[in-house]
Amino acid sequence: MKLWKSWVIARKDFATFRTKRYIIYSLVVVPLLISIGLPGVMMLLIRRATTPLPTIINVLNAFSFFFVILAGILPISIGAYSIVGEKLERTLEPLLVTPTTDGEILLGKVLAAFLPSIIATYAGAVIFMLLMDGVTSGRLGYLFFPNWTMAVILLVTVPLISILSTEFNVIISARVSDIRAAQQFGMLVLLPLAVIYVALEIGFVSLTPATLAIIFAIILVIDALLFFLSRATFRREEILTKWK
Repeated sequence: MKLWKSWVIARKDFATFRTKRYIIYSLVVVPLLISIGLPGVMMLLIRRATTPLPTIINVLNAFSFFFVILAGILPISIGAYSIVGEKLERTLEPLLVTPTTDGEILLGKVLAAFLPSIIATYAGAVIFMLLMDGVTSGRLGYLFFPNWTMAVILLVTVPLISILSTEFNVIISARVSDIRAAQQFGMLVLLPLAVIYVALEIGFVSLTPATLAIIFAIILVIDALLFFLSRATFRREEILTKWK
């Protein structure tokens, strides 16, 4: 596999994504809504003098996990477009007939979805932490962020979830013939993350290093499985001859 070929494919996709407003909006608006909206919710919670500190800390940890969910959301629109969108616009065939391997094409598509998504997620996380510290420092008496839990989330869990969502959506994009269908199927990746978030919010699960380690191990295994699955199910001949 020649990585420079994958990078060329990714750069071409970057140029294409800049012309798609819905992709740009998803990368900008969604992180801003989360990074500004969650501190706003916390502000309302803190104004209630009866809210105990353990509850505030529990909510802060649950809100931190929102960026794992965000890392799963952002690649959906890009990954869904990556193959089926190009096929519908008749820009995919010239790529598929070039002397590039399936692995090089898939890696290029994954990079094109992963890099913008992870940058947008990190930018939103920085805004979130700054605003949340401004909202909570008076009540807590210290700056809650950054902390080790958030560091593990951003440096380990978020990239792995972003890769998982990207791989899953690229696989879906290669198997369907409609962008909306690809996006709808791609949303399935969010279901287990939503369950974990609800469990954190109600206090059923705590965001401890042990919990993060279990989540990390599960995601890592799924990432590896999806990588091999994408290689096994990507059939350029079928895309070229059967998609009409």
